[in-house]
Amino acid sequence: MIGVELRKLALRPRVWFSVLLLCLLPAIVGVFLATADFAPPPGQGGAFLSAVVNDGALYPAAALALVLPLFLPIAVAVTAGDAIAGEAATGTLRYLLVRPAGRTRLLGAKMVALAVYVTAAIVIVVLTSLVLGVILFGTGGNPGVAGPGGQPTGVTSLSGQSLSSSALGLRLLGAVTYIVVSMLGFAAITVFLSTVSDSALGAALGGLAVLITSSVLETLDAAASVKPYLPTHYWLSWIDFFRDPVLWRNIDHGLLLQAGYIVVFFGAAWANFATKDVTS
Repeated sequence: MIGVELRKLALRPRVWFSVLLLCLLPAIVGVFLATADFAPPPGQGGAFLSAVVNDGALYPAAALALVLPLFLPIAVAVTAGDAIAGEAATGTLRYLLVRPAGRTRLLGAKMVALAVYVTAAIVIVVLTSLVLGVILFGTGGNPGVAGPGGQPTGVTSLSGQSLSSSALGLRLLGAVTYIVVSMLGFAAITVFLSTVSDSALGAALGGLAVLITSSVLETLDAAASVKPYLPTHYWLSWIDFFRDPVLWRNIDHGLLLQAGYIVVFFGAAWANFATKDVTS
């Protein structure tokens, strides 16, 4: 059943269109940075943008910072909202449930397919932005740290320390894993809404409403007591992978929070879907 769901995702043009859009934003920003030949001052603009002009190997991190706040969650909401409600809207849900696999396996397969989609989309963004960054900015390394022969080596972390290529790769892998888990927490919320609604658009809009509400509450001092529990609160903590040493406190809290969202809302989706009277 997982293979069937993966094939269905792979054959949907809108899935590939969403990935294309995710790759397009970093490409546009990269071209502007390269043609302008100067980066935003430190502390201004997106994360890492002030450093990528000196080393294109950092551009994947900058690309993740560009797509995470808005574009990636929108893509996840649209895909997750379609998981159950989309099948109901097209009239195929009843035929899927006729199979002996059962509702639990179907819902589990949908979540696995979503996890593969989120992972693949992020990896494609990272790879395309790496190629683009190297082409546009080169791999100049850290001009302030001399290696053998007096040549610059490594890239600079957010703490000002030099990172080797292998260390940068490991930290980027950690950031990708963290973002995937964060998006799966958000996807679980939208999948639950997809089991409640018969409209894929309605479920997606509901997920986006959660995203917007959480983002707005993040800006309010009056909401300080609930901020640590908002789904978006720790999303940007992946940036701590690029500090030296890595700041694990917010990363650990973010992973625990998203695990809670996955368990609670996937459980709620299962409880609702397992007892839902499917008429379409």
